[in-house]
Amino acid sequence: MKIDRSVISDQELIRLFISGDHNAIEHLINRHQRKLFSYIILIVKDKHLAEDIFQDTFIKVINTLRSGSYNEEGKFLPWVMRISHNLVIDYFRKSKRMPFLENSEGYDLFETLKVYDETIEDKIIIEQIRGDVKKLIEFLPDEQKEVLKMRHYQEMSFKEIAQTTDVSINTALGRMRYALINLRKLIQEKNIILTR
Repeated sequence: MKIDRSVISDQELIRLFISGDHNAIEHLINRHQRKLFSYIILIVKDKHLAEDIFQDTFIKVINTLRSGSYNEEGKFLPWVMRISHNLVIDYFRKSKRMPFLENSEGYDLFETLKVYDETIEDKIIIEQIRGDVKKLIEFLPDEQKEVLKMRHYQEMSFKEIAQTTDVSINTALGRMRYALINLRKLIQEKNIILTR
């Protein structure tokens, strides 16, 4: 009977791989590839480097699983993301440059804080980062601060923000854009690292 791997849990795929089913690891990699690769490229901003780190991450994952020292109790993705994060940090230490998360099109620095399936440790770190970001928001001009808070803390749409603040949607979008640009500058000035 053929197993439908799309409905098998990460833990079960790990168990299958450890017991000799090499296709199980391929399925695990495919399942988490997009999220993990997006996370890596978000930080390193270089496709080839991201591919190398992605590959190194799974070499480390496979070696750890084979050695029998994996014990993350159902937290496979956060564990893999920690491995990739540590490899990114190692790369930047060796090359003597630290990454800065930019607010490129379609990327929102607040989304970085949602990447992990959070463990208690992750939650503490993410809360510290959120606290730092929240303090920095207070340094923004009032109009930008208002839009940013409505969008991210009250989860309002730009249409709702425009109506509430009595401006056009384009003005609301523009304020948000400048808020994120200025926030990025503040984060850089204060040397806040937005990832673990």
